[in-house]
Amino acid sequence: MPHASSTTAIQDGDEAPRLVPAARIRDDAHAIEAAHALAAEFALGAAQRDRERGLPWREIERYSASGLGGITVPREFGGADVSHVTLADVFRIISAADPSLGQIPQNHFGFLNLLRLTGTPAQQRHYYEGVLAGRRLGNAGPERHTRHTRDIEARLVPDGDGYRVSGRKFYSTGALFAHWIPTKVLDAEGRLVTVVLERGAPGVSVVDDWSSFGQRTTASGTVLLDNVRVEADSILPAWLAQQAPVLLGPFAQLMQAAIDAGIAEGALEDAVAFLRERSRPWVEANVERATQDPYVIADVGQLYIDLHAAQALLTEAAQVLDDARGRTLDADDVAAASIAVARAKAVSTEVALAASEKLFELSGARASLAEFSLDRHWRNARVHTLHDPVRWKYHAVGNYVLNGQRPNRHSWI
Repeated sequence: MPHASSTTAIQDGDEAPRLVPAARIRDDAHAIEAAHALAAEFALGAAQRDRERGLPWREIERYSASGLGGITVPREFGGADVSHVTLADVFRIISAADPSLGQIPQNHFGFLNLLRLTGTPAQQRHYYEGVLAGRRLGNAGPERHTRHTRDIEARLVPDGDGYRVSGRKFYSTGALFAHWIPTKVLDAEGRLVTVVLERGAPGVSVVDDWSSFGQRTTASGTVLLDNVRVEADSILPAWLAQQAPVLLGPFAQLMQAAIDAGIAEGALEDAVAFLRERSRPWVEANVERATQDPYVIADVGQLYIDLHAAQALLTEAAQVLDDARGRTLDADDVAAASIAVARAKAVSTEVALAASEKLFELSGARASLAEFSLDRHWRNARVHTLHDPVRWKYHAVGNYVLNGQRPNRHSWI
């Protein structure tokens, strides 16, 4: 089985991750309980996995076995259909322990949301049942060298009663660990569709070439598609979600904000522990312990206030999405939800970067030693917050407030 860690390994399409039977999450409270249990477990090896770039195969299988992968499956298909508030909390809790493990399932849930919006009943039944049984979804991301992330080159080519697709995809978070790999391509009419590929299908190769200095174990590398067969019933009309007033973008961004809030929590928790247990006070403070330094106390207080603000905005944004459930939405509803999530994303970005950097200033030179691996917090924060520039979140909010301008509808707002 492909469970060895390596910085250069290539996982061929012939080798699929094993299927681990999944428990069934009952409700929101059960989901939160499961997330806390996994987070306690994941935190123990987070520093070593980051240091060695040890791919978290065992941890991902534990995540699948917990049943958390199926928490957004609708109740009529056997899932818990948890609230957006709970989903955001699950991402935040896991990310505080290990944000790579927090990020890996992001595309899994993004696809399940697209399936809810655009899938046929037969497609929904098929993929929901698979997820509840423990199957994982990854992502073959955007092309690496196009003008921007929404510039898609891969095309569906008719082939009898199905299609073929070829292409080179990057930023493919979760693909290495997945059983199914959704990817965005254009159909014959130039419309955006999502095709779901089997991990072991002929022509599908997942290359572990992710070399970022942060979020090191997400394996967000390359997926190669070489004349891969695509069946008609594995195609979702993603273009419908682009045209309709749906919450696809805010849903995707909510998970991003939750990951950043989790990074901030993890960094602050380690900063407080280091200050209490290892830091020496600055000589001019004239105190016995670093935790008695008035400037340290004030800065920690500021960070915790900022973190609380990020958590509150995250919950508020998730509640906006929950309030929209079951309602017919219009463009104004989607815009309001996007702005609510943009506020949360802006503040969570800022506190993740501030907490992970301030950790060293407050804790002192000793905190920079490699044996403590505290630099991983800043590296993770810096890399993950590059996903969508925070400057455009401020622009979206300001343009909405000043000019009544709705933000564009896509997965980055």
